[in-house]
Amino acid sequence: MPDPFVLRPIPLTAEAFAPFGQVIETDYEKSYLINEGTTRRFHDLAQVDVTGEEAEVILSIFRGTPRALPITISMLERHPLGSQAFIPMHPDPWLIVVAQGESPTAENCRAFFASGQQGVQYARNIWHHPLLVLAPLQEFLVVDRKGKGNNLEERWFKDQTAVLQIP
Repeated sequence: MPDPFVLRPIPLTAEAFAPFGQVIETDYEKSYLINEGTTRRFHDLAQVDVTGEEAEVILSIFRGTPRALPITISMLERHPLGSQAFIPMHPDPWLIVVAQGESPTAENCRAFFASGQQGVQYARNIWHHPLLVLAPLQEFLVVDRKGKGNNLEERWFKDQTAVLQIP
């Protein structure tokens, strides 16, 4: 098997992440006051996309722990019937690995370094690695789909893995 592909995370930005989904973060310019001026609403941060029989949008909390270093990327998953949003509940940075296409490889993965103030919504059918946290314990509010049908596909890399080079 060839040496692992080195995957260097770049800072998460809306523009860089656009092919994979949406970045969820506050933008003062797109906000407004509500509740008699006591609350600032950051409105319409992402659009949930679910399809299929008896599809419902649900909220969950995922509690993640870090993986052993170095982090090896040997598989990705995707959800063909619904988008999936991860919104951090703690201010700790975390990592995102994504890929496009029907047959992702280690070499076509892209990695992003997210601040604890940034969440993401993976678009339907976007390959992504399961949750990658850096702090001892990190919780995320997750918005995704439940309903009938198979909404999880996994792809294990056969010939090469990627190793994340943590900044």
